[in-house]
Amino acid sequence: MEQMITRIDNDLHCSWQKDLANIVTDPEQLLKMLNIEPKQYQSHFAARQLFPVRVPIPFIEKMRKGDFNDPLLAQVMPLNKEYIAVDGFVSDPLEEHDTVAEGLLHKYKHRVLMIVKAGCAVNCRYCFRRHFPYQDNSPNKQRWQQAIDYINDHSEINEVIFSGGDPLMAKDNHLAWLIEQLDAIAHIKRVRIHTRLPVVIPNRITEQLVSILTQTRLKPVLVLHINHANEVDETLKLALKPLHDKNIPLLNQSVLLRGINDSSAVLCDLSEALFDAGIMPYYLHLLDKVSGASHFDISNQQAVAIAKEMMAVLPGFLMPKLVQEIAGEANKTSINLA
Repeated sequence: MEQMITRIDNDLHCSWQKDLANIVTDPEQLLKMLNIEPKQYQSHFAARQLFPVRVPIPFIEKMRKGDFNDPLLAQVMPLNKEYIAVDGFVSDPLEEHDTVAEGLLHKYKHRVLMIVKAGCAVNCRYCFRRHFPYQDNSPNKQRWQQAIDYINDHSEINEVIFSGGDPLMAKDNHLAWLIEQLDAIAHIKRVRIHTRLPVVIPNRITEQLVSILTQTRLKPVLVLHINHANEVDETLKLALKPLHDKNIPLLNQSVLLRGINDSSAVLCDLSEALFDAGIMPYYLHLLDKVSGASHFDISNQQAVAIAKEMMAVLPGFLMPKLVQEIAGEANKTSINLA
């Protein structure tokens, strides 16, 4: 029986890695897969030089065929608008250059953010870390150990946030080692994993990963990144079921994006879809003003108006908190809806 479980898990492990190896990196190929004639959109293709295109096929399969304005395609399709320089949009909007150890950010008093992996399965065009110097913070066990030593020496830290890139780009055995090291630090209570990978490659939720998260004394929390209800399908629900069965909390954070989810109706549909999938709405972020993403931005006034409309429709437990990340602040800033 044990050999059978191992074999099945290895098959799943290979499955997600196979999906990762087959990522689409050419915008022309992406459009052809969606039955969209690429010729009229060729002026946009050069923007891939500013930020590479990476889109997993399982995510492409969720997109509407023949629709260039599909809200999922719009999150990953390079546009020539990315070349437009806009005042206030900078390469490091959250000023994350000051790491306390390689790949470790101590922005909040009781929490640290650890860059577990440098890469992502999908490159979202609005990503606030699209210019992050991953080459200088490329994780490996030696660098992880430096971060672990820092965490061990700072008893005020009680939570470690796995980030990236996407932390679930790491292999399960590497995650197991890392969590084991943190488990041995008495003042650490929780490990929080911020990831988009299960949304774009649902096979990433392997039996081994679930086992790793449930065999530690640390309380695991998984924070997904979903911006539109079309990202929540039966495949994702099925993939998340083992996490539900083990009572691992699932939260979601979204980014408010022009042309994608900048309406109360779309965001209310998202909250309902999340809840149906066992995911609790958590944060609705204003766009971080990263250079190359200004075309996704909406004003604070528009955001507040949308949030107020949502509050008139949704029960309180489905209403995400509207927040903004401000460089140098010790916490996220809640947006006043009064």
